[in-house]
Amino acid sequence: MLRQFLLGGAVSVINIAIHSLVMAILVRLAQLASAKDRLHPVLFLAAVMIPIVSLLMATHTLEVIVWASAYAVADAAPAGADLVYFAFVNYTTLGYGDVLPVARWQLLGPITAMNGVLMFGWSTAVIFEVLRRTMARSAIATAGACP
Repeated sequence: MLRQFLLGGAVSVINIAIHSLVMAILVRLAQLASAKDRLHPVLFLAAVMIPIVSLLMATHTLEVIVWASAYAVADAAPAGADLVYFAFVNYTTLGYGDVLPVARWQLLGPITAMNGVLMFGWSTAVIFEVLRRTMARSAIATAGACP
């Protein structure tokens, strides 16, 4: 059981590091983008949110691939299992149950799910904050443009 927690903890820390880096970059880019006045706040909001959410989806996919790699190294899934699919099902807490970990690694699924839930929550918080700040900036710019 200890090796499951050690491996799961190590992969979780790697994913937290990946997420931290991407979040820092996204927040800084959003700050820079919203620092300028925009004539079309709705279009600007879409221009900010679409790449941010797309990059976060790509980041989550990378984190799933990190989990799939850990499953491969540990030989945690049955022979012939699609490890990326297995990691996605665990990370997203979808839980189809059509692929089960080998008995000695059965805790990796719940650890993966816990990591995924935390990363999705973190992403949601950042999406909301960027949306809030962008809308507030647009409201200030719009109010300042009125006579």
